[in-house]
Order: sequence, then C-alpha cells, then structure tokens
Amino acid sequence: MGTTLLPTEVGAKPEAQARHDIANAGLGASRAACASLVVRTMTDAADRAAWERYVARCPAATLFHHPAWSDAVVAAFGHRPRHLLAWSGDELVGVLPLIEVNSVLGGRLLVSVPYGTYGGILGERPSVFQSLAHAAIELAEECDARVVDLRSAEPDAPGFEPVEGYLGFTRELPTTPEGVAAFLPKRARAAARHARDRDGLVVRHDPAYLPIVWQLYCRSMRRLSSLNYPYKFFAALFERFREQAWASVAWDGSRPICGTVSFVFRDTVMPYILGADERWPREGAANLLYWSIMEQAVALGLRRFDYGRSRADNRGAIGFKKNQGFEPRPLGYQRYVPPGRRAPDLRPTNPRFALARRIWARLPLAVTRPLGAWLARSIPG
Repeated sequence: MGTTLLPTEVGAKPEAQARHDIANAGLGASRAACASLVVRTMTDAADRAAWERYVARCPAATLFHHPAWSDAVVAAFGHRPRHLLAWSGDELVGVLPLIEVNSVLGGRLLVSVPYGTYGGILGERPSVFQSLAHAAIELAEECDARVVDLRSAEPDAPGFEPVEGYLGFTRELPTTPEGVAAFLPKRARAAARHARDRDGLVVRHDPAYLPIVWQLYCRSMRRLSSLNYPYKFFAALFERFREQAWASVAWDGSRPICGTVSFVFRDTVMPYILGADERWPREGAANLLYWSIMEQAVALGLRRFDYGRSRADNRGAIGFKKNQGFEPRPLGYQRYVPPGRRAPDLRPTNPRFALARRIWARLPLAVTRPLGAWLARSIPG
C-alpha cells in the first residue's frame, strides 16, 4: 500500500470535501520523509511476532495495542482484522491495529480498537504517523467504510478530526499496600471500611471467578440499559493474557456482591468491567473492591491505576472516579470520515435508542444476556 495522495472525489458534499482536503494536506506535508516507508497489512506469524516485539519496546503502547487484544476480538466477534504495519527496510517502525466491523446498525467501520479504551497509531516519528494515517484513509476508501475510528490517548493522526466527549482517569499508586488507605479520599475510604467492618464483605482474587463476574456484569448492564459483551470475549482475553488478567469479587459469605475484571500492562492495572448485584441494599462494596485491587497492585510492584474511560455525559461514573481521587483528562480520540459519508452515532445517548433502552431494563436476564452479546457485535464499544 503506497503513500500517494488520494484523488479528489467528484460530487462530494462541500463539508466532506473540505474534510478530505484537510486530511490530504496534513498527510502530504512530508512525502519525502515517508518515501522510505512501506505500509502493508499483517500477513503471517512473522509479522505478528514483529508487532508484539514492537509493542514491548514502544513507550506509548497500551494493552489494547497488543496483538492478543485484537486476536480475542476476532475470535469472539468474528470481525475482520485489517492491521497495518509500517516498515523501514526490515525494521518495523509503526503499527496501527485496525479491525473491520460490519455493523447492522452502523454499516462498515474501521476501528482501532473495538471494545478498547485506547488504540490508534504507534510510532516514534512523524513520518510513521503520516504514512499509517494515510494508509488507513486509503483502506477506508477501498473497502467503502463509513469511518475510521482511532481511540488514541493523544491526537496523533494527522488530518483526522477530533472526537470529543471521552475522559480518561489515571493516577500514580502509593509505594506500599499500607499507603493505599491514605491514598483514597476520606469519603471513599469510609465507604470501603463500612463495607468491610460493618457489612462483613471480603474481597478475593481468582481467575476462576470470571463466570461470576460476568454474571454480575450482565446484571449491571441490564440495569443501565446497556449491552453486555459475550462471555466468550472475556474467556478469550483470559486465555491470551493469563496472569495479566484478574477476576476479583467482593463476597458476603458465599454470595457475590460485586466483581470486576482487570488487566495489567507493564506497571499499570486497569479495571475493565464492573458488575454488581443491585439487590444488595448498602453502598461501599465497589469502594472496597477497588481498594483491594490497588493493594494487590502495589504489592506486585505496579505503579499506576487506570480507571479507563467514561463518556463526558456519564455523571455517575465520573462522580465515582472523582470521589476516588481521580481527575478526568480529555482523551485524544480521532476519526476520518470519507467524503460524502456520515459517521454513525452508536452512542447510547442517541435518541434513536431511547425506546429500546427503556424496554431493556425491564427484560429478563435470560433475554438480555444473549441478545446483548449478539448486538454488541454491531456496537464495538
């Protein structure tokens, strides 16, 4: 796949054509610097091994850039991998993990990466970002995609427009498990202690708890009128990440009250999903759960806690994370929309989904679990 400029599309709408011209202007700025780079799709096991080694050494890499994440997505959802690799001779110098999603609700989408908090281009010089961004645009035009969606922590793709409304939450952990108590704000600390001392909840960590966490997660997603991901997705992630995947549950005796799946990447632990039994009448279980995860992370030498992303309009999630002492920061999500096309709005706040969401919370779990898992294939997180 080359790095030549895209031709102007005849008959494009003015705003779409302007967007197309801006993208080409940004990407064409350093054509000479890009000339020595070759961008191609991943084709074999050797390419995948080079990609994994690159993620291991690239400072900006995240869990979601690792090929194992994309492998699990493809295995669980059946999406088509379209990963782009940038080579300088025999050296891999950049990666764009990219997956094609054929959505019954949104059409054909190119996403980096589905069901992930982060994604986008990995590279260490501007020419790599330019070449991979341009290759993604060419691929979108080639396969008639409605959008290229990059979930980057920083807006690194030249010519791509910003996608606002997503916030991230990270914080440095204390140096000792005993320091976690003082690390948490007074209100969060008190809630966790009430759950432990007054309510008798106990937190345990065991990968065998994955099915329990998934059941709790499905309950929470139904209550929130949101779609649950299929169990086989989490099983695929646990199979690939092994000791980097944690399942944690807060118990009232033999009854699971809330649980979470977390992932470790380098020095960071990230809770990925949370599930809770809404029939539990008291607060504080989630506070105690996260306190325990933080203590375990510090004991293992991890240095950062990442609460993942929240939509800016999700006041409940943002409020909880701020009460834990985490301040939000805007994420650098970006997208490219080909001329004459419109990006689909698959956010749960889309008024088009309002009636379905009202009904969803009233359906039995026997319906929402399998139906949510099926619909999640069309809404890539």
